[in-house]
Amino acid sequence: MTTIATEGAHPLIARQGNHFRKILAVWVLLAGVGTPLVYFVLGPHLAPGTQTTSAASQQFDLTVLLTLSTPVVLAVYVWFGYALIFFRQPKGVPLENGVWIKRDSVAIQMTWLFTTGALVLSLFTFGTYELIAPAGAGGGEGPNPIWTPAGARTAATWSPTSGTNHTELQVQVIAQQWKFTYRWPQFGGMETTGLDLPVNTPIQFNVTSLDVIHSFWPYRLGVKADANPGVNNVAYTTATQLGPFTVRCDELCGLWHGAMVDKGAVVSQATFYSWVTSRESANAALTKELPKYSLTYSPSVGGAGGSYYSGNDLPKPPSEK
Repeated sequence: MTTIATEGAHPLIARQGNHFRKILAVWVLLAGVGTPLVYFVLGPHLAPGTQTTSAASQQFDLTVLLTLSTPVVLAVYVWFGYALIFFRQPKGVPLENGVWIKRDSVAIQMTWLFTTGALVLSLFTFGTYELIAPAGAGGGEGPNPIWTPAGARTAATWSPTSGTNHTELQVQVIAQQWKFTYRWPQFGGMETTGLDLPVNTPIQFNVTSLDVIHSFWPYRLGVKADANPGVNNVAYTTATQLGPFTVRCDELCGLWHGAMVDKGAVVSQATFYSWVTSRESANAALTKELPKYSLTYSPSVGGAGGSYYSGNDLPKPPSEK
């Protein structure tokens, strides 16, 4: 049933149209100013930054979502603030009902349905496109990625090479309580405790674990991949800016989970290949003692350099190693 209050029901009813126009005017002004500020001023400073292609893609997605939500949030705040100022109960006046409006307006209902429906479907389309188009933008996709960058090779089919001729750098991330180590199949299968990456080089991370579930999260690279024992989890990125980054474990993995923090850096290609080839030569004797490079490792047959724990052995905290 349509319910419309009579003129004498409330002194504000005669000015309902004025209230709506004032609210709309304030909202249009704030949204017109605030929305571009969010996109052009706040957006470029959102995490995770633009150090890699995957990070830049995620920052763009967050900027778009925040920009689209700004007018909606402002509409709620403007209505709430206006109601607090103009529709509050005056002091010393007996409690009375608020303003009644036409509550079953088909126009209002259809406007609401079409507006919210269009917004949700637009975000769905945008999110689906952004998930597929970047082709593996930083998220762990399991052992058989559905979307891969152009020219990407699987970890099982790479050809061991050295020098600067290969087009994609393979980095195996081995998580363990409570640190990350890194194996380099294109450089003799050596293992390092540091992670330097070359700029402007496609990188494929192959992430696994030696004990419990961890999560490899160098957040400034826009990469996050769970490290599960017995599973190879693949993620891709390409660094576009030089600079340091921090690697954290983002999955509660035991007593010293909070100390599972590592440092890395994106360096020039010349610096990287100088570092990695020198490490390959210096670690040659130790590399011979490692198990053969594999996408996963079993504690029952020996680990990567003896850097994990099995059975009833109690791991030591990082400070005591």
